[in-house]
This record gives sequence, C-alpha cells and structure tokens, in this order.
Amino acid sequence: MREVSPQHNILYSCAGEVKAGHDHFVHEHSLSFVISGIAEYYTDNGMVSYPSGSLCLFRRNQLLRILKKPLDGKPFTAITIFLDQETLKKHSLKFHIKSDGIYTGEPNVLLDNDAFMKGYFASLMPYFAQSGKLTPILEQAKTTEAIELLLRNPSLKSFLFDFSKPHKIDLEAYMNSHFSYNVPVAQFAKLTGRSLSSFKRDFEGIFHTSPEKWMQKRRLEMAYFLISQKRIKPSDVYLEVGFQNLSHFSRVFKKEFKINASAL
Repeated sequence: MREVSPQHNILYSCAGEVKAGHDHFVHEHSLSFVISGIAEYYTDNGMVSYPSGSLCLFRRNQLLRILKKPLDGKPFTAITIFLDQETLKKHSLKFHIKSDGIYTGEPNVLLDNDAFMKGYFASLMPYFAQSGKLTPILEQAKTTEAIELLLRNPSLKSFLFDFSKPHKIDLEAYMNSHFSYNVPVAQFAKLTGRSLSSFKRDFEGIFHTSPEKWMQKRRLEMAYFLISQKRIKPSDVYLEVGFQNLSHFSRVFKKEFKINASAL
C-alpha cells in the first residue's frame, strides 16, 4: 500500500491488494473521495460500501473498521482531507460561522459528488503525481476550499463547527459492543467521555479487572465461538476480533484454552 501525505491534512492512498483489518479511531472530521476500487466501512450500524466515485464525510470521535479493495484490475485509490479542529476553529472565528447547536445527525454522510466536488479533487491529482509539490500554503488553501464547498450544504454547518466534547456515556454497554476494536485504551476513554484515569477507575469498578485483560479475554472468547461454532479459519478471525498479529493471537489463544486454534 502506498500513501502520500505531503502535509498532515491531505492524504492520497493507493492499495494494490485487499487491505483489511484496519481499526481506525477517527480523530478529526475527514472528507474522503474514492477514486478507484471499493471501500467497505464497518460501523455500529453495519457495513456500508463505497464504490469508486463515492464522496463521504466522516465525523470525528468514532471507531471504524475499514476494508479497501481493488476492483476491475484497478488498485484502491482515494484522497482524504482531514478537517482538524484547529483549522475549523480558525475558520469559524475568521468568517463568523457558528454551529446551530450540538450535532445529532448521522456520523457518516454520503455527499453528492457534483461538478464542483469533482473539479476540486481533480485539481489535487497533479500534486500527488509529483510528490512534494503541495506546499503548506497550497495545502491550507485547498483545505479552506474543501470547507467552503461543504458549507454549500447548510445542514453541514453543525457537523463541522460543533466543537463540544463527547459526553459521558454508559461505559459497560459501550465496551461490550466495541471491545473487538484494536485501538488504545486512551481512545476508548475519549469515546466514552472520560479522562484516562477516570476511565480505568470506572472500568475496574464495573468489570473488576483492567481494560487490557478484560478485552483480551473477550476477544479470545469471541474467537473461540467463531472458530468452533461458525467454522471460520483462525487466519480469518484474528483481525475481526481485534488482534493485529496471527502468531500472537495463536499463542495467547493456546494459553487461554490449552488447545491450538487450528485444532478446534
């Protein structure tokens, strides 16, 4: 997989093979355009498929599992614009744009890829053909352009300019639904509206063990079920349940259940 990011806000991705098992904590809002191939995003509401030509706006502070696939002999390619909070706050102050309130809409919005958006992304392609040509000033200008293009849709104002922090939510319910995502404990703390210390304190009060030990046990239990009952191969399971390395998964699985995963 090749990724070109001349600066930190604009990323060009190219994958010649299926790229799976990418658990992603979305730190900032991101605008993503699929040039070729197909992207499958697995969220709380199931899987959504984005073929070439799709344009989607993803909201910050959420977990996504992504599968990137080549299609029809073409690699998966995409351009993503990261709309970070600092940039949006400066834009808000400079142009006196404020949110209408706390955003309560969908976290991922499929946008109309109209002539303006097509022209915008086409204008970025020459910069990636010649790596390093997108200077910081140009990047800033292109990021501002993306924001202004999005604001043609008034409903996106609250999406972009709601700067409120995640509120404190039911930790037990959230963790039981999201334990298979392989992201740092600090990200789970943020997603549940807590500091890291309060997250660990609340977690141990509910589950009577550390987050790391609890999540590994839950992931192994899920793996055991999928392999023994659903007859899914260990090589297809380890990523799904939150492990990044097959050999590590095999080792801790055997330690937990006293049997090789492949022997079930």
